[in-house]
Amino acid sequence: MDEVYSVIMLLQKIYTFMIIGYVLLSWLPNARESFIGVFLGKLVEPYLGIFRKFIPPIGGMLDLSPILAVFALQFVAYGLIAVFNFFI
Repeated sequence: MDEVYSVIMLLQKIYTFMIIGYVLLSWLPNARESFIGVFLGKLVEPYLGIFRKFIPPIGGMLDLSPILAVFALQFVAYGLIAVFNFFI
């Protein structure tokens, strides 16, 4: 059971860092057009797009959807762990 917990938490942390990295790249000019920016965009943007449908940017500039996306990711990770604990 500890292995399942470790894998889920590792994947959640990796994806959270990818989201944070992608957000930080938006602060640098032309950073999202780099290889890393495009790679992170392909992995993170579909997930963030779900939250951007419901949370528009505040003032046209401040995007709060990554914060909600990280909270939702943590919620899902702990939910998966609870389900595995229930059945195993």
